[in-house]
Amino acid sequence: MSTLFLAWAITTSQIILGFAMGCAAWRVAVGPRAQDRVLGLDTLYVNAMLLLVTFGIQTGRTLYFESALAIGILGFTGTVALSKFLMRGEVIE
Repeated sequence: MSTLFLAWAITTSQIILGFAMGCAAWRVAVGPRAQDRVLGLDTLYVNAMLLLVTFGIQTGRTLYFESALAIGILGFTGTVALSKFLMRGEVIE
């Protein structure tokens, strides 16, 4: 019973995360301001990271967890760089 419930919960969360990624992609494409687009990209990478984690739980492979870690590090760095560019007009001072 618990294995079936876990499989159902993982599949449901993957569907919901896919929908959230679609909403974030819509915000990136249509966002009225640059700040909205940066926030959409931030949400998109977090959802992609969580989707990879759910794939890792479902399959039991560690490659998905390592990829999620790399996406998390690069996404955070990209968000900080874009935010700094929008605030000051340059990334490296």
